[in-house]
Amino acid sequence: MRIKYKEKSINVDVEKLSIPGMFVGLMFKSKETDILLFNFLYKRRWSIHSLFVFFPFLAIWLDEKDKVIEAEIVKPFSFSISPKKPIKKLIEVPINKKNKEILEFFGKRKGL
Repeated sequence: MRIKYKEKSINVDVEKLSIPGMFVGLMFKSKETDILLFNFLYKRRWSIHSLFVFFPFLAIWLDEKDKVIEAEIVKPFSFSISPKKPIKKLIEVPINKKNKEILEFFGKRKGL
């Protein structure tokens, strides 16, 4: 999928999650797992957690037109993380060498 950020754009290869998959996300997976796309049924300030996620990841909150609302590095075992504005989609990008280009696009190099 193509996402837009600060008048630039980047292609991100994502795995779209089913509704049951959205409850699990990155929990219990390795940091080499796929990039995950959460496509919520409606727009709101969806909060997430990283309980049972054993590595940091980049959370990218999007509107319905795939424009980035906010991007933040989430540390393992964080209890609650929420975007400042309502969102329609969320992408979780594991921090690893495979995703280096995406992390650099957002100016997030921590952990590489």
